[in-house]
Amino acid sequence: MSDNGTVETITINIDGKDVEVPKGTNIIEAVKSVGKGKEVPHYCYHPKLSVVGNCRMCMVEMGMPMRDRATGEAILDEDGKQKIGWMPKPTIGCATTAAPGMHIKTDSPMVKESRNGVTEFLLINHPLDCPICDQAGECRLQEFSAEHGRGYSRFTEQKNVKPKRTKLGPRVTLDDERCILCSRCIRFSKEIAQDDVLGFVDRGTYSTLTCYPGRELEHNYSLNTVDICPVGALTSTDFRFKMRVWFLKRTPSICTESSVGANTEIWSREGKIYRVTPRRNDDVNDCWMTDSGRALYKLVESEDRLTHYTVDGVQKTLDDAVAATTELLKAGGVALVGSAASSVEEQFFYKTLAERTGAGVSLVSHNGEGDGILLSEDRTPNLRGALLTGLTDKLPEADLSGIAADIQSGAIKTLFVVNEDVTELGIPAESLSKVKIIYVGTHANATSKKAKVVLPSLMVFEKEGSFVNQSFRLQAFKSAVPGPQGILPDYQMLEQVVAPLADEKPAALNLETVWERLSAQVSPFSGFSWSGIPALGQAVDPTAFLDLPFVETKNLKYDPEAFKAAQTATA
Repeated sequence: MSDNGTVETITINIDGKDVEVPKGTNIIEAVKSVGKGKEVPHYCYHPKLSVVGNCRMCMVEMGMPMRDRATGEAILDEDGKQKIGWMPKPTIGCATTAAPGMHIKTDSPMVKESRNGVTEFLLINHPLDCPICDQAGECRLQEFSAEHGRGYSRFTEQKNVKPKRTKLGPRVTLDDERCILCSRCIRFSKEIAQDDVLGFVDRGTYSTLTCYPGRELEHNYSLNTVDICPVGALTSTDFRFKMRVWFLKRTPSICTESSVGANTEIWSREGKIYRVTPRRNDDVNDCWMTDSGRALYKLVESEDRLTHYTVDGVQKTLDDAVAATTELLKAGGVALVGSAASSVEEQFFYKTLAERTGAGVSLVSHNGEGDGILLSEDRTPNLRGALLTGLTDKLPEADLSGIAADIQSGAIKTLFVVNEDVTELGIPAESLSKVKIIYVGTHANATSKKAKVVLPSLMVFEKEGSFVNQSFRLQAFKSAVPGPQGILPDYQMLEQVVAPLADEKPAALNLETVWERLSAQVSPFSGFSWSGIPALGQAVDPTAFLDLPFVETKNLKYDPEAFKAAQTATA
């Protein structure tokens, strides 16, 4: 990168055409940047890991412009063009950095023969079990052997037999006979997860992947090794043999485990989620996510899931539940316990509710030990959203003893609770009998069981919306599966509640119209729109909040001038 912040580019020639690529790019990435379906096949190379050159699949032919060694002048051919000195043998693209004037051939006869040879060697001991392999449909060996292999085998000897169904750790199973020794999993554990637990033993075709003696692959990022394994050697024990990937729908989402806001993909079919994997975003989570974050989808089918609107414990229609809620709120003496797990859109409605009822707003802090990678101390996905929307302007509270005192004094008559169990936050269960409780949440708890009105909420997998992560990046998520039958998206339900508080008729809303209101009333989001949120998110101006103690700025990629330019472009 140059001194003024722009990316320096150089010109190289790929298959006869001059292209500009960023300085320092390796050949695999350079060819990928050309587009038009061009790709250098590879197994061991990964853009977020160190380069080792194990697989030798990314062979290309390389040449450089020729110059006279004595004079330094260019050597020209018969047409007056500078001659290219081609290397006599192919070179690996992953470990070759593009240089000005470099010429690359990706489909010459020499390159094709090299790839055929590598593919033949990889398949010598590889089992012919594609029909039952979990990796089928997303296997690079399967794809590249079809594109670059000979199409037949000259091997007649017996294949080596290696361990199958080896438990490497609590979440990862190894079929070692499929392993092509790319070492991606080894490098990931050492370089990213910072737990150097994997390695190869033995030599040649008998090399085997294993854990160090007395160790297991049990760190909280172990399933990332499954994601980056180019073949079916490493498999998720939980997903193993559950579903063919080509049957699954992929939906972009955001991990709600912490304020990091890792980008994810939800893999579902016919309303059922089968797995969650990371989605690449270089500004947030690169290509990774935590194992614990992947497991959150299992709460969708939890036995304590709230699935019906109720009043006084009796199942009611939405209209009846809304009418009971509005009556309680209009009576006054309201306190709102909001949630930093609610979306930006929902928090906007809770702010409106608080303004129209005069309710005080409290947010509860949920903290844990951060791991310095993708699990932050703040275990909520949208605390920054609550700040930006104006739902709260104070620190989250560890307990609600202040509300408990107001309940005892009679100052609070109605307690509106969003997805929190206040009995675990300093409010004795017996105190709840002195107030009317309106509970909005996804799962039952001690508070919801004492609530006069229960308004079931949708989980992040079942709705659309947005969060603001620890770096003040607004990120959208989409609905992957339907919620419980008859349950409205939260913002539509909340519109039914807040409109009567101002003697208004509830409007028919979608997220586009919600954002029209939101951007007009909330200055940090001025000029934003729902459809305008990029797939990888958009920076929000955090200037007014940088001095707050819970704002993590170490990952903050924020340029005030770039932000203003983006705002102008959006407007």
